[in-house]
Amino acid sequence: MFTWVNKEQGGRNKEGDMFQTVTEGLQSLYAKKLLPLEETYLFHDFHSPALEDADFQNKPMVLLVGQYSTGKTTFIRYLLEQDFPGMRIGPEPTTDGFIAVMYNENEGIVPGNALVVDPKKPFRKLNAFGNAFLNRFICSQMPNQVLQSISIIDTPGILSGEKQRISRGYDFSEVLRWFGERVDRIILLFDAHKLDISDEFSEAIKAFRGQDDKIRVVLNKADQVDTQQLMRVYGALMWSLGKVINTPEVARVYLGSFWAKPLQNADNRRLFEAETQDLFRDIQSLPRNAALRKLNDLIKRARLAKVHAYIISYLKKEMPSLFGKEKKKEELIAHLPEIYQILQREHHISPGDFPNVIKMQEQLQHYDFSKFPSLKVKLIESVDRMLSTKISSLMNMIREEESKQPTQMVMGGAFEDSSDGPFGHGYGEGISAGADTEDWIVSSDKHRYDEIFYTLMPINGKVTGINAKREMMNSRLPNTVLGKIWKLADCDKDGMLDDEEFALAQHLIKIKLEGFELPTELPNHLVPPSHRKDPTADILYNHQED
Repeated sequence: MFTWVNKEQGGRNKEGDMFQTVTEGLQSLYAKKLLPLEETYLFHDFHSPALEDADFQNKPMVLLVGQYSTGKTTFIRYLLEQDFPGMRIGPEPTTDGFIAVMYNENEGIVPGNALVVDPKKPFRKLNAFGNAFLNRFICSQMPNQVLQSISIIDTPGILSGEKQRISRGYDFSEVLRWFGERVDRIILLFDAHKLDISDEFSEAIKAFRGQDDKIRVVLNKADQVDTQQLMRVYGALMWSLGKVINTPEVARVYLGSFWAKPLQNADNRRLFEAETQDLFRDIQSLPRNAALRKLNDLIKRARLAKVHAYIISYLKKEMPSLFGKEKKKEELIAHLPEIYQILQREHHISPGDFPNVIKMQEQLQHYDFSKFPSLKVKLIESVDRMLSTKISSLMNMIREEESKQPTQMVMGGAFEDSSDGPFGHGYGEGISAGADTEDWIVSSDKHRYDEIFYTLMPINGKVTGINAKREMMNSRLPNTVLGKIWKLADCDKDGMLDDEEFALAQHLIKIKLEGFELPTELPNHLVPPSHRKDPTADILYNHQED
């Protein structure tokens, strides 16, 4: 059992806090410290609905967003390796609503109106978007091993051109913003043939403002273009994203073709496999980092709630007691940017913690400032104590839980470990080549390496470090890399290389030049036969030479 007890006044803290899990601690801190501040200053009306227990207890969620026919639904099918209820795939816009794909022993579909009244699901606050949205929101449940660790949210294909002018009947960007605040990963999918970012897609990306750490970008269907075209497409995508996301560094972009069909262009197969593994590792880490993500989101929410309280109380303070309230309200709204600067200086707040000024100005039009509450210092101090002391204690609990629980990973479906077989990533390539053969793989090219070796004036069958260095530097690899190759190749650590060690050094240089990484220790199958402890290795090697 994990407990967190701040020992004050006789062994317990004065508030009697005792949490058995990080999730329980987050729920308690939110309800006791942050929620009173949010309710007092109408935070839920301006920014985000109140959090419920299900928001803290739910599995990590992955949100897929992209224009129509970019492969969002196919991507889910690829991860699960089976169809899910309500799935429709086609070149035209097929997914016309939000689909939450979640685990359940009984396969089926739960409609939106029934879904938002289920206290065990984290969707109750979506009720505020009305029937126009709920009629286009379903939960697809099925017994799939992948879904035991994560849930996946499929979204409608974002439209472009004339189609996007047709009203959806609900605020699409606000729904995305609601999900963006609660999910663990946001994946933006692009088609290698459709890189234009429509107005609706641009608004959707802007809805994720403040969630930049969650965003990943997938350039799907990358096998449908050749290498030269792929370079141009990648560059165009980065340029387009830079204009929309408006940050110095664009989110990580993964290239690949995420479906279970043959590659149309296999030239970049190795690149696609490496990118796929990187993306899988990122998704697989979500359960392990779920508690840390929720803690991080709670901190961001607390900082925003504090700033919101300062703004509301300042507007209240500036209002006249009797006459000219409407005129003063218009003046305060117009000068909101200057008010932000005043609060920044007065309370030492970073500009990045303030809400969007234009949106805030629009929302303030509907409120009577004279009815706003004044600044309640105790509520602010309570949140400050939570951030300074309670949160750090929860951080220690996270590390304790991680050390005592088995590592949580997404398993099953496309995540099923295939590293032990011949189709595992990197099998038979680079440093792994020759691992499953009896012969020393370097021997196939050793005759060429021997020709170079004997031009370096070996003494007693060995070349000196000076002569070997001169030849190895012809590879133009950095000295740090060549130094590592020397340490791996000099098996007997005598500062010289015999013909086998020299051949091994050339083989390692070749591996590095082909773009593979070097090992920290030399694998057994690359150890030169004359340097192996197994006496039968010499027999095998000599037999091959004959």
